[in-house]
Amino acid sequence: MRHSTRIACTAALLLTLTTAPAAADAGPTHVDGQLPSGATYMMDVPTTWNGTVLLFSHGYNAGPANPAQDAPDAPTKALLLQQGYALIGSSYASTGWAVTDAVPDQLATLTAFTTRFGQASRTIAWGRSYGGLVTTAIAERAPDEIDGSLSMCGLVHGGVANWNNTLDPVFALKTLLGSDVPLVDLPSQEAATAAANTLTATVDSAQSTAEGRARIALAAALHNIPVWNAPTQTRPAATDWDAQQANQYDAVKGLLKIAAFNRRQEAETRAGGNMSWNTGIDYARLLGKSSVRKEVTALYKKAGLSLTKDLADLNRAPRIKADPNAVAWMSTTSSFTGKLAKPQLSIHTIGDPLVPVQTESALRRAVTAAGSAPLLRQAYVDNAGHCTFSTAEQLAALHTLEDRLTTGSWQGTDPASLNARATAADPTTPTRYITYRPTPYLRPYDLAHPADRR
Repeated sequence: MRHSTRIACTAALLLTLTTAPAAADAGPTHVDGQLPSGATYMMDVPTTWNGTVLLFSHGYNAGPANPAQDAPDAPTKALLLQQGYALIGSSYASTGWAVTDAVPDQLATLTAFTTRFGQASRTIAWGRSYGGLVTTAIAERAPDEIDGSLSMCGLVHGGVANWNNTLDPVFALKTLLGSDVPLVDLPSQEAATAAANTLTATVDSAQSTAEGRARIALAAALHNIPVWNAPTQTRPAATDWDAQQANQYDAVKGLLKIAAFNRRQEAETRAGGNMSWNTGIDYARLLGKSSVRKEVTALYKKAGLSLTKDLADLNRAPRIKADPNAVAWMSTTSSFTGKLAKPQLSIHTIGDPLVPVQTESALRRAVTAAGSAPLLRQAYVDNAGHCTFSTAEQLAALHTLEDRLTTGSWQGTDPASLNARATAADPTTPTRYITYRPTPYLRPYDLAHPADRR
């Protein structure tokens, strides 16, 4: 692993630096600092460092507060420090869809760590949610700076795929429920909030009728929103269509309030226009590949609606075209080649409504096409919600990746081995790895498939 690039011009990197005073045996050394970009960073280094540094990339932050993070949560952080790991991470210089800031800021933080504490014997990049996208970008673009990577609940399908798949459910809601809101080219956050509120009110009204519930389920199916998607929900029976749809209804409203409008507007501003499209998309074909298509068919039958007619209406509705320059920006900055030079482990909960588990199918597709499949392993946790891993499950994934780096081959990536490792790492929290194979991602886009580009 090359480290010379980290050492150059170090003084310029450390604009500000504070170290918490501590006695020799008083616990980890904590360091806060700032990079030339304006990003802040934090480092926690145990008194007895084991030589491994974990570079943590945090998830999407809408702002305005923008703190640095160096671990996914406090309990996991505490156990990692007890085990001797050094933890580092930056805030990124900006909030939102900040990949163009995040990757260089994370690498600069690694350089600052090396200057302050010395060269690590092993460097692992890890992150969750949007930080999984940042981690995968680091793995593809700066493999010489790390030894391996761990993505947790990550946007490993990339930016273009993400925004296309976010467009489809709101397009279906607008078309089938009769709302008149702009879906793209949103001029401001205020306009995005207004559109989100209007469409949410329409969805709330539709939920009161059988016809409306069927159409909401169809929209959810086009995003592969699972029927059990929050830890607070009751897990519905396999054919309890009404309970399944009620759970999806909550997730659909969350999608409207979080990603479909406000986050889209911020990303459009960065990209310089609308980076997603549905021209040429056959919605009947998409539904046929959805993980929840049986539920949709059953609810349409119960409501006395023609699913064939609604799908035809969707396919006839005026389509949304992308701005080619915006697509090019999102593709260049936020989509993946699938080319891995170092091992990557990617884990996901099966009931994730915001970043559906099918993103792992998109990652597998890209990595396989690029010839890097032997370097990738994926594992699945039987829980609902976005990034709802236990401390034990996260530590098991990390230790499994470490074994791959030590031995040169993947070992113990099956659920039984992962759960045993998780219990050993932290017997106080759940261990729920299962055998699982996600259905296809409905709107894949990666740089390993030239046909994806338009």
